[in-house]
Amino acid sequence: MRIFKSGAVRAITAAVAVGLIATGCASERGKDGDKGGDKDTFVFAGAGDPGSLDPALASDGETFRVTRQAFEALLEHESGGSKLVGGLAEKWSSNPEGTVWTFNLRKGVKFHDGEAFNAAAVCANYDHWFNWKGTYQSSAVSYYWQSIMGGFAKNEDKEAPKPNYKSCTAKDDNTAVIEVNEPSANLPGGFSLQALAIHSPKALEEYAKQDATAKGDAITYPKYSQEAGTVAGTGPYKITKWNKGNKEVTLERFDDYWGDKAKVKNLVFRTIDTEAGRRQALQAGDIDGYDLVAPADVKTLEGEGYEVPTRDVFNIFYVGMTQSKNPALKKLEVRQAISHAIDREGIVKTQLPEGGKAASQFMPDTVAGFSDKVKTYPFDTNKAKELLKKAGEEKLKIEFCYPTEVTRPYMPAPQDMFERMKADLEKAGITVTPKAMKWAPDYLDATEAGSCALHMLGWTGDFNDGYNFIGTWFAGPDKQWGFNDKKVFDAVNAASKVTDPAGRVEAYKKANETIMEYVPGVPISASPPAIAFAKNVNPPKVSPLTQENFAEVSFK
Repeated sequence: MRIFKSGAVRAITAAVAVGLIATGCASERGKDGDKGGDKDTFVFAGAGDPGSLDPALASDGETFRVTRQAFEALLEHESGGSKLVGGLAEKWSSNPEGTVWTFNLRKGVKFHDGEAFNAAAVCANYDHWFNWKGTYQSSAVSYYWQSIMGGFAKNEDKEAPKPNYKSCTAKDDNTAVIEVNEPSANLPGGFSLQALAIHSPKALEEYAKQDATAKGDAITYPKYSQEAGTVAGTGPYKITKWNKGNKEVTLERFDDYWGDKAKVKNLVFRTIDTEAGRRQALQAGDIDGYDLVAPADVKTLEGEGYEVPTRDVFNIFYVGMTQSKNPALKKLEVRQAISHAIDREGIVKTQLPEGGKAASQFMPDTVAGFSDKVKTYPFDTNKAKELLKKAGEEKLKIEFCYPTEVTRPYMPAPQDMFERMKADLEKAGITVTPKAMKWAPDYLDATEAGSCALHMLGWTGDFNDGYNFIGTWFAGPDKQWGFNDKKVFDAVNAASKVTDPAGRVEAYKKANETIMEYVPGVPISASPPAIAFAKNVNPPKVSPLTQENFAEVSFK
């Protein structure tokens, strides 16, 4: 989710600027939507463009916000929460080992192209992903498949993980059985991901006729994923138009939807990449809602009568350290010094909305596995100086990369947050060389490749399991971090293999304690991102996972 995360980096790195999308001229809607235009269209502004209309090829929150309205997975999360509930599967179960998963599917479900949903359709999707070849095996294209199910029927990339997916069997029309080779902490949560949402078998046949291609680091996505017309899910909306020039995606209510019908006929997602621009568009009545409200704007909008609900905390913002980029970072004292030098509380108080928290580890306290026994690094400039002296690095010089042209749930004002941390580090005697880079693809490419000694990134959880946080970064060597510490990797992976839920939580706590003894980076904060709606809107339940269901939206 999913929301940009270090994993999301992989898919977005190659996703060239593609626009979001809508139908008519929103300016005709009138002030606050109260004048002019009908009430059949809801316009929502996000901070960035989607990369694909096929969620299987994506790993970023802006893409998933769009596709989630049109595609459904076997499992979902309860509206407004993080509890797993039935999606296209009404019920699910596994064998005691966690290697055989049985899904009892909903009956009477149709795809947008009229095809019937059944167990054979489920298996067609999983087998389609498992048999990907060529550029589809790039982690930039199939990040989530590889994260959840491992590699492919025939790995062509030596860096591709060992496949964990074994098979899918349609036991009968309404029962699908998915087998994996080894139990995984990513299941059953992974079955809820948009990247594993179910597509029409007829659409899959068209997908298979097209290839993704790569030239150097640039990836060209298949045509079907870049224009409306071919993709077909089972969701309450179907995607009908992608106007990249206007940065708008348009969806239309699917009247044959199996569940509660969408309350508004047309749904439009528009890209407005600045906080001020989104706020002004809402105040002008050009849009009906937007995401990632600047903390300073929350009280202003509430005072003007807008609905500005705040999501629960389910993300982490951190400063990453790439040891392979700067040898000084290989010294524990240097990493500890940088941790002590940064004033986390100051960032929370000045940069985050009310409810933000300073972080002590690489997951928020809302995730099972959070430990209150980790080694902490309180803000202490003098302690930082002492540690640098002990390491022989009193005159440390280091490059610090930060992103531009972006707002993320965990990072509302990247440059402001960077400037505060730069000043903190310089007070400790560290000479910081700033390097500003455009978010996509430059910054994401650079951080993924380990090209930045220090950098700022974050993660919004996909589901409530500790491995979805610490496993993302510390299950094995990663260029972003540039270190190879068996103790850290073993602790994280050992936790992922514990099948007893209570035992797994305790193992995650131990893993967090091991990680923070090693201190590979600096967890900074966790933030409750706000979302805003016009005065005449009945908003959807807001989700800590940023998984809002816009079929719940209506006009007053």
